[in-house]
Amino acid sequence: MATVVTFGEVMLRLSTPGFERFGQASAFEASFGGGEANVAVGLASFGVNARYVTLLPSNPLGDACVRFLRSFGVDTGRIVRTEGRMGIYFLESGAVQRPSKVLYDRAHSCIAEARRGDVNWHEAFGGAQWFHWTGITPAISKGAAELCEEAACTARQMGLTVSCDLNYRAKLWKWGKSADQVMSELVRQADIAIGNEEDAEKVFGIRAPHAQVEAGKVEAAHYRHVAEKLMERFPNLRKVAVTLRGSLSASHNTWSALLFDGATLYTGPSYDITHIVDRVGGGDSFAAGLIYCLLQGKDAQAALDFAVAASCLKHTIPGDVNLVTVEEVEALLKQGGAGRVQR
Repeated sequence: MATVVTFGEVMLRLSTPGFERFGQASAFEASFGGGEANVAVGLASFGVNARYVTLLPSNPLGDACVRFLRSFGVDTGRIVRTEGRMGIYFLESGAVQRPSKVLYDRAHSCIAEARRGDVNWHEAFGGAQWFHWTGITPAISKGAAELCEEAACTARQMGLTVSCDLNYRAKLWKWGKSADQVMSELVRQADIAIGNEEDAEKVFGIRAPHAQVEAGKVEAAHYRHVAEKLMERFPNLRKVAVTLRGSLSASHNTWSALLFDGATLYTGPSYDITHIVDRVGGGDSFAAGLIYCLLQGKDAQAALDFAVAASCLKHTIPGDVNLVTVEEVEALLKQGGAGRVQR
């Protein structure tokens, strides 16, 4: 099985119990999560050799995070331990017409203080075939952006396939340069780009004509233009995938995606998710499913269908990470997800 390396910040996730608001909660549920770590866990759940690279504090909290990742089969051998702190994010889960809220406390975290040269990328990529990063990491700090660029350039020089998730986070781009400036250089190193229905617009100003995101109208045909414009701007891209979330309420979303290879637009199945348990990590679950299938040599349509189904199932699982197997995803594709008890 091929080895995939992901790189980014894993944080302590503190969630209000159930659907309580921040002002109500007298306790928080603790777990760990972060875009690239979520992808690594998703890939490991599918049987892929997933290696996760980050910087973590040399303290018991860092130890607990490493154990968390290892418990799902993720290779943590290239994680750099250093002095400092772990980033934290607080989650208030929304319901019906009240949206979810995320608060970040990640200033001066280990990865925010990282610098070029802090990771030996030739060792980190040893024996690997694929490297995945997201736009969250370069948004954290100048140093994190430089380290991410060093990783992407090294991976490309070593012949790895490089995928990126644009993952725009407005609350993070505060360190001086705009997302467009930084991401333009990074995406030039990528073979495959992934984004949601708004990322390309927020990062590069590429808007899908006729799409009405706030009204939940995100049809695949509207996003061919986005994929084409991304490929024009970044000729190295071989594939562009866009997840399509129609947000009818915090509890009720439609979910689908498209994949464009420069010639053909592929459209995935559409799921009507009426009782969301936890939508955090949905895009990461899609990325893991897509990478898994492309590594397996599946055709574009099969890879897209699998990735959409895998990320649909993530909406039923509390926490950041998607804990489903290949067999469960294939069962959803085959049987349609009636949810009957398995005996």
